[in-house]
Amino acid sequence: MSLPLTTPPMEPRISMITLGVADVDRAVAFYRDGLGFPLYPASQPGVVAFLNLSGTWLGLFSRTDLAADAGVKDSPAGVFSGVSLAHNVRTREAVAPLLAAAVKAGATLVKPASDADWGGHSGYFADPDGHLWEVAWNPHFWIG
Repeated sequence: MSLPLTTPPMEPRISMITLGVADVDRAVAFYRDGLGFPLYPASQPGVVAFLNLSGTWLGLFSRTDLAADAGVKDSPAGVFSGVSLAHNVRTREAVAPLLAAAVKAGATLVKPASDADWGGHSGYFADPDGHLWEVAWNPHFWIG
């Protein structure tokens, strides 16, 4: 019988999400210039970028270098990884315009804004490297 830990081994939070991208500068242009995410000044053009997401950081790093850093084999870009990132908005009406802004910035619309079976309203876009983002309004669960 094991005793419960007095201190959890890991705090329940995500500090940084790092996306493996084909071209760091192109990804920076999409996230900084297209979506308006603030770029951390210590980012290194063409090598690594850090964007402030108000409590979490988004890292942009070469897919090849990220796979090597983790010690795994890289897979083709655009292959569904089983992961999506989400951005919750304050109103139902905010979903479609944000999807349109992402597409204007270089994203691909994956699923247009529509009512969801869970009672909210959402849609999906893929960034220029194929990473899925859900834009959602959830009247039952505010994430902000």
